[in-house]
Amino acid sequence: MKETFEHVAIAGAGLVGCGWAVQFALAGSEVTLYDERAETRQSLPSRLHVMLDDLEKAGLAKNTQDAFSRLRICHTLENALDGADYVQESVFERVEVKAEVARRIGALISSQAIVGSSSSGIPASAFTQDAPNRERFLISHPVNPPHLAPVVELVPAPWTAPDAVPTVRRALAAIGKVPVEVKREIDGFILNRLQGALLNEAWALYEEGYASIQDIDATVAHGLGLRWAFMGPFETIDLNAPGGLADYAERLAPLYHGIALSRTQPRSWSADLIRRVSEERRQALPLDGIPARTRWRDRRLAALVGHLRAQERSDEN
Repeated sequence: MKETFEHVAIAGAGLVGCGWAVQFALAGSEVTLYDERAETRQSLPSRLHVMLDDLEKAGLAKNTQDAFSRLRICHTLENALDGADYVQESVFERVEVKAEVARRIGALISSQAIVGSSSSGIPASAFTQDAPNRERFLISHPVNPPHLAPVVELVPAPWTAPDAVPTVRRALAAIGKVPVEVKREIDGFILNRLQGALLNEAWALYEEGYASIQDIDATVAHGLGLRWAFMGPFETIDLNAPGGLADYAERLAPLYHGIALSRTQPRSWSADLIRRVSEERRQALPLDGIPARTRWRDRRLAALVGHLRAQERSDEN
């Protein structure tokens, strides 16, 4: 039974698509990349080289030149998909865009190939219904940046072939990803529903004047986020009470129920609220500083991933 993909095609080579390409190339797959935008295709060699170089400097990859040699940029979707046994679609997050690309991909792939979409929250059934070979499509949603964050959500459409999810799960686990299976479709899947709950509360707390965005961010970065870097919410509360999870629930379930009831009519993020938050954020980081800060984030994340891997190896010994 095949455990890895020999030829991976990337359809949509932005930040997410490039992250996928680097991860697969490092794992030994031949990777072809295609993007509709000519300027994106032209910038790919330098971008991919920088990503691989950063991984090597962080100690997260070796033989990056070999990986780079397995990356091939194509000028048509047909060329990129020719012979691919797996396709990772990472185009713009709009139903109509994904539906058009799904129809094109479905008409070009073999009946044995599998197509994973990087959709952040749109279920596959919303854009693959009319695609040829639609049973070969599923959601394969990574955390950004994919080459650093291991989790990938796998979500089948109602018509996804039974072998697709287990095949992709095995292949991704073999290259160091942490695939999680969402058993049926739901908007936002698991990751963005969890993130959305936190984001909605953060926006509400700011709008109601309880704290600045810097202090709300600090609460997560220097509090909740420290634990969440290596354990999830259920394990967190299991370790936060002498009698474990049940003890924690007995102590604090009424508090959390009351908090939930206080948000029974959540408000959308208004234009004025977005403007105020954006102005406060831009005072801390001007817009032209985002690219450098993104590189800083990736370096910090790489260092954290390296530390966590070292700790996991230590725990095994």
